Parts: sequence; C-alpha cells; structure tokens
Amino acid sequence: MTVQALTGARIVLADRVVEGQALLLDRGRIVGLAEQGTLPDGCKVKDLGGGWLLPGFIDTQVNGGGDVLFNDMPNIEGIRAIAAAHRRYGTTGILPTLISDYPQVVEAAIEAGEAALEAGVPGVLGVHIEGPHLNAAKKGIHDQTRFSAIDAAVIARLAAPTTGRRIVTIAPELAPEGTVRALAQAGVLVCAGHSLADYDQTRAALAEGLVGFTHLFNAMTQFLSRDPGMVGAALEDRASHFGLIVDGLHVHPAALRVALLARGIDGAMLVTDAMPPVGGQMGRFSLMDQDIAVVDGTCRGPGGTLAGSALSMSQALRNAMDMLGCDIVAASRMASGNPAKFLRLDDETGSIAPGLRADLVHLGDDRLVRATWIGGAREDHRE
Repeated sequence: MTVQALTGARIVLADRVVEGQALLLDRGRIVGLAEQGTLPDGCKVKDLGGGWLLPGFIDTQVNGGGDVLFNDMPNIEGIRAIAAAHRRYGTTGILPTLISDYPQVVEAAIEAGEAALEAGVPGVLGVHIEGPHLNAAKKGIHDQTRFSAIDAAVIARLAAPTTGRRIVTIAPELAPEGTVRALAQAGVLVCAGHSLADYDQTRAALAEGLVGFTHLFNAMTQFLSRDPGMVGAALEDRASHFGLIVDGLHVHPAALRVALLARGIDGAMLVTDAMPPVGGQMGRFSLMDQDIAVVDGTCRGPGGTLAGSALSMSQALRNAMDMLGCDIVAASRMASGNPAKFLRLDDETGSIAPGLRADLVHLGDDRLVRATWIGGAREDHRE
C-alpha cells in the first residue's frame, strides 16, 4: 500500500474549502478526498494539525532568490538555488526570469532551463525571458544598453524547442509584424510589458497571439478616459492573463481591487518579481552595475526606482486576502490555478483534484508555510 492520507487541515479546492476530510496521495499523484474516519486500510496517515492545505504556488516571474540573481548565474546551479529559496514560501513551480541582457546570456539562460528540466530540478517549469526587446521609455530598472531589436535570429533563439514552458516579454509596438504570431505558433507564451503600446497596438498583438501582461500597471500605458492604453486592453480581454505584484508598493491596492472588479479573478496571477534577497541574507545587491537596496519591503535602485521586489508568494497570498479582500479560495486560484492555466499545465498541476500531481503547500492557522510537496515529495519549512 503506497497511499498517503493528509489529515487535520482545511483543504482549499478550486471553488470551496472542505473540512473534516483527508487528502489521499499515491505515487506522487492526488487520488481524491475521503472522510477522515473512513480511510483505506493500510494507508500512511499524516496529521497536519490544523491550518490550510492548498495547491502549491506557481510563480511565473522570479528574477532571483537565496542571494542568487538569475542573470548572474544563468546555469543549473543558479536555478536550483533560486527554486529552493522560493520553496520555503510555498512555491512549488517557478519560471526563473532573466532580465534584459546580452544575446549570449539569453542563450545561456534558455540552455540552463532545459538542463534543469532534464535533470528534474524540483519545481522548475521553464524560463521567462523578460526583454531585452523592450521600450527604453518604460525601461524601469532594466539596462537599456542591453536592449536590442527583434530579428529572425532573435525569433529563432526564443522559439527554440523546449521540454517545459517559455514566457517571453516584449514591447509589442517595437516588434516587426508577425513576431507575436511566429513565437506563439512555436509554443512560446508571449507577454507584453515595459511598453508604450497603445490600446489599438495591444489589441493587434492580442489578435496575433499575445497571451499575457507582465506586472499589470507597471511599465505600460495606463487606462485613461479617451486613451484606454495597455491596461484597458488587458482588462477588457477575457482570454489573456496578467501578473499582479501585490506588495502595496508597486501598485496601490485600490487599483488592484478595481482591476479584479473589472476583469474578475480568472485572468489574474500573483507574481513576486522577486530578487535575490527573497530567501537569502542580502540587504543590498548589484544589478547591471547598479546598487540595489531593500527599502521598506521592496527593492530600489538609484533614485528610488523599483527593482523587482522582496516579496514571497506566501506573502503575496496573504496580501491578496488582507489588501484586496479576497477569500482564501480566490487568493489560491490567483497563486496556483490561474498560473497553471496560463502555462497550459492545468491538466497536470495548480489545483487539488484527482489525477493531478501532488504539488501542495500546508499553511498553519497563521497562514505561514509549514510544508510543501512536489510530486508527493514532502519538505518541511518554518517561514
């Protein structure tokens, strides 16, 4: 008998919370629910002692963690360290994210992602290449000297075959016609960000196959009465997804609440945009020769420019509940189910349902992480 029964916690499903039931696992997969008093004979029982059992968090934008920046270590060792750091905060699926860099670094990051997937590094789902094909007017902390135009060689690099998932963030107004379509047809998940694209340009990119928006509101054209911008196009479209950095600093919580009222939670994904201090010891680090400091819970560069975040996914979930008024079911969908759907992995992970991989996180009654499971393999934590 290989069946495990996780008992004693409230179980967060896609549409409700159940109590008084056990979650059954077998060979790394979810079997289903059972009344705690009617468990299969011979199964191994683990009493979680209260709290909440949720699908593991999936973060599609992770620049670093554990004192490692992906740009500085675009190799399997860097990815392993970043994934381990974020696992402490309930993240069981990540896409290490490369900030705008030179072509050889982009190639190294893509190759590292493939190596990590082949080696089965726990939690690695692919890579996210954010830039360098962005608009300098919305560069944020990115180094515009590393920006470059999109050509056939770039498309070939970004569209190289992958065994996982690949997200690419571009400024669509600077991409030659057909770029989004070519990347989408190759299976790349194309997102818009760091862009001056207006509403019409964004709609045109959506028609070509754009599927997402990188950190909604930040580094893009805003919603105005006679110029709805990229934000307006993102909130109007019902098929795409958008990342939200819910730290109370990147975007005012009221703006996030309005976005959820306009779009509903179906397209919303919690992301961290995390930098090396998450799960590490650094209070300062270097990014493209810029000194970055952790200030009031976020990362800031020279002049106070936001430089990613010091946010974890567990804190993002708590913030979604406390700042945005989401219940734990809605917050869990934004942290797990919606990212899985965006990545086209919802038939494999992202929710607690029979047949899916046992990627889970246990939160205590204080909503702090106590344990994670990836493919049924448990790891204890003390957030």
